[in-house]
Amino acid sequence: MRWDWHVTEPVGLFLGIFPETTRSLAPRPARLSLCSAVHEVPWVLPALSAAGVGSVQPTGNRERFGVSNSALTSSTQEEADPSLQALESRQEEILKRLYELKSAVDGLSKMIQTPDADFDVTHVIHNDESSPLTTNGADLDLMLGKDYGALKDIVINANPSVPPLSLLVLHSLLCERYKILSAVHTHSSVKSVPEKLLKCFGEQTKKQPRHEYQLGFTLIWKDVPKPQMKFSIQTMCPIEGEGNIARFLFSLFGQKYNATTSTLIDSWVDTAIFQLKEGSSKEKGAVLRSMNAALGKTSWLVGNELSVADIVAWCVLQQTGSANAAPSNVQKWMKSCENLAPFSSVIKLLK
Repeated sequence: MRWDWHVTEPVGLFLGIFPETTRSLAPRPARLSLCSAVHEVPWVLPALSAAGVGSVQPTGNRERFGVSNSALTSSTQEEADPSLQALESRQEEILKRLYELKSAVDGLSKMIQTPDADFDVTHVIHNDESSPLTTNGADLDLMLGKDYGALKDIVINANPSVPPLSLLVLHSLLCERYKILSAVHTHSSVKSVPEKLLKCFGEQTKKQPRHEYQLGFTLIWKDVPKPQMKFSIQTMCPIEGEGNIARFLFSLFGQKYNATTSTLIDSWVDTAIFQLKEGSSKEKGAVLRSMNAALGKTSWLVGNELSVADIVAWCVLQQTGSANAAPSNVQKWMKSCENLAPFSSVIKLLK
């Protein structure tokens, strides 16, 4: 207990009148507040009243003998250092943040340490029942929306200085599936376009009425930082980036993959665009080694069937000039791609 000597002069006189009281209380090791003594020592309050100390109301620890509340407040402020309070507040905030970080790390660790986190997905890919690329087609009304009396037209803006080769390969593949009305135009923002790019879709063999085509495919050479695609000019925001457009165009074949296969395909597309095409030499080397390992198990990057991952990766290798330095399995895979007509037609643009 604690002695708080915030008392007025009459109280001091009272303690002088009763010296034995002070002597009996002084040796106690614990510190006792005087206001607490009023309640704990029953004879203190009547004695103070008899001595004329004044009105003392024992209303708890907030009351002092003749001491105002302002005196109590100032005493409390003196005991509580503002800098110490600020330090304690900061410490509590840091502990709160650490607890939140710990919770987040614990959640991630549970995800990573699951039994199936690093399982071999090869057998899952082999068991993925996907139809061959040339037998199924997507529901274009479902994919592109119904527009009665009008041809569904895909419009792509691309920069002729960096032609999106994967989109040209996909255009050729789509022409094998659908009746496509193809067109190439030049925007006013581009001064000149090489002749081979203006004829990248080849000549339209048969000119038919517009309504007899299933799909329109329009390529506009324009000064844009990255390829852009729209298929509903009035109502949609453009899809940007060669990899994203390639994913969408490949979906028009109606291929169905399980979650594991779809994830691997998306991963290879992103790896090709962001590391093999735009990464450092060290990153490119690591990607080529990963491709070589994957192609040592399967004919294509994901499973035993051509996917958009193969198309994008092959085109990136052609654009970056990394094809000649590719490992043996990658070289074999590239020849398999080039044996397909849509790939060989793109090679002519690179010469």
